[in-house]
Amino acid sequence: MLKPVSDDASFRRYFRFAGSDLPYVYVDAPPEHEDNESFIRISAALADAGLNCPIVHAADVTLGYMKISDLGDRLYLDEITAKPSSVPALYQDAVAALVTMQRVSCDIPVYGREKLQQEMDLFHEWFLPRQLGLAVSAAETQMLQSVYGYLIDSALAQPQGFVHRDYHCRNLMVMAENGPGILDFQDAVVGPVTYDLVSLYKDCYYRFPRADVVTAVVRFQRLLLDAGRINEDAPLLEWFDLMGAQRHLKCAGIFSRLHLRDGKPGYLADIPLVIAYLVEVAGFYPRLETFGSWLHDVVLPQLEKPEYRR
Repeated sequence: MLKPVSDDASFRRYFRFAGSDLPYVYVDAPPEHEDNESFIRISAALADAGLNCPIVHAADVTLGYMKISDLGDRLYLDEITAKPSSVPALYQDAVAALVTMQRVSCDIPVYGREKLQQEMDLFHEWFLPRQLGLAVSAAETQMLQSVYGYLIDSALAQPQGFVHRDYHCRNLMVMAENGPGILDFQDAVVGPVTYDLVSLYKDCYYRFPRADVVTAVVRFQRLLLDAGRINEDAPLLEWFDLMGAQRHLKCAGIFSRLHLRDGKPGYLADIPLVIAYLVEVAGFYPRLETFGSWLHDVVLPQLEKPEYRR
């Protein structure tokens, strides 16, 4: 008998056979919603690079069924929440895997200006008017579009490489060896060098102290310098922070859409953290000062409602 394994933000469903020792997970990924061919192609590329990810053992892309290797149930999120002392070793593994992953060559789309803008449009279309019920004025729209352009320019100024796009504690598995196990990579793109580090250390589901974040960026900068990926004068922390702002605008929109369109209200409780990240980063960069004040005065009061609390 098949039993559900987990739920996520996509249309995919995962199953195991109850009472079985078979090391497989069976996936129902409706092809009208999920890009199964990309999953298969990227899985092979990551595995060829020596990374630990689900291997596709059988698939019917027309029906949307796959049989993949089972990486277990030990999510990074569960491990670091229950045992905070595990964070240094687990995240050292995750960053090492990230550096390897950035060199992976695969047929994936480029994360260009249009896509970056479309993602931030989710904030403008789903979060502000639909989720919060805010009527955005012409002046506010102009201010927001200026912010979007600033963030896009910063993203495109960075060296580009393989980007997982959801490299965070709910998609990384604790493994006995060759960790982490890497899940949910089918939306990978060629994009900015800081993007996956943002997903990892400005996680929408787990917050690190700012001092730890800065330390992680400095270490990552040294790894990129040693690999010849950046120059000494590269403003990596600024790139990282502004990349985080782009991602968190997108996430606020996606979490709202998951609630309103897909009937998944549980993601509403993750919105305050992504807005908190935006307020924080706006305080570091003068060009975001007006944006930060607007978030504080207009958006934050809307998040006092019970549905946004854990």
